[in-house]
Amino acid sequence: MKHAMLDIETMGTSPDAPILSIGACRFDRNGIDIDNTFYRSVTLASAMDSGATMDADTVTWWMQQSDEARTAAIEGKGDLREVLGWFSAWILDVPLDGVWGNGAAFDNVIVTQSYRRLDMAVPWAFWQDRCYRTVKSLSGIKLERTGTHHNALDDAISQAHHMVAIWAEDARQKGGDA
Repeated sequence: MKHAMLDIETMGTSPDAPILSIGACRFDRNGIDIDNTFYRSVTLASAMDSGATMDADTVTWWMQQSDEARTAAIEGKGDLREVLGWFSAWILDVPLDGVWGNGAAFDNVIVTQSYRRLDMAVPWAFWQDRCYRTVKSLSGIKLERTGTHHNALDDAISQAHHMVAIWAEDARQKGGDA
């Protein structure tokens, strides 16, 4: 598996937003390694203690989401530093070509900033950042969600499946194999 799809849930949209959970899965053009995923929730207190900044609009937005999504988002069990350490180990376990996030200025940026606030090494190089949202907007293939919308792992898996479908369609149009 050469890529990781990253999804986070937060209490803000700025680079310093507090992370509530991190979900990720490994994938390549052939599919997803569903048996090797990453999911950890973060206590809001530990995220705030790291210097993160909440915004009221996001808190209001969370109040409008499903009970399942809200519960998963606020169940926070891990300390941010520990969760980032576990995520680093997961990322570094397999050499990756890219770490995909949903937005050039969201998932990867917020996770990177969280590492930096805690003086921790970011486990991927800047040139490995990939923007799933850009690819998604350029494709004509509809995203089909599975699981709970706004659960970080479920969203990462849905996005990775979508990315594989986009690559397959691109290969089909070029007359090759995925």
